[in-house]
Amino acid sequence: MSLPKYIRPHESGVYLAVKVQPRASKNEIGEALGDELKIKVTAPPVDAAANQAVVELLADKLDCSRGNIQIVRGQTSRHKTLFISGKTANELSRLLQG
Repeated sequence: MSLPKYIRPHESGVYLAVKVQPRASKNEIGEALGDELKIKVTAPPVDAAANQAVVELLADKLDCSRGNIQIVRGQTSRHKTLFISGKTANELSRLLQG
């Protein structure tokens, strides 16, 4: 199974490249945009509210704890790299598309 470009396997988890759209009408995981996965959140990009909303949305969708998801790059940018520990790349791909 070939992985989407926004998923990069690592020995202890998976890197996920995302583009965040804050102040959306609802929280949802959108389509792939090139090398990134679009994630829409209702939270504004203020005081890390949008970052927290992204982590909560992914934790819910991936059935893991929020502590397993870290923003490793792009804290103040719409373009972020997240690290999800305890999941394989294939598992992550399946959960995000399901």
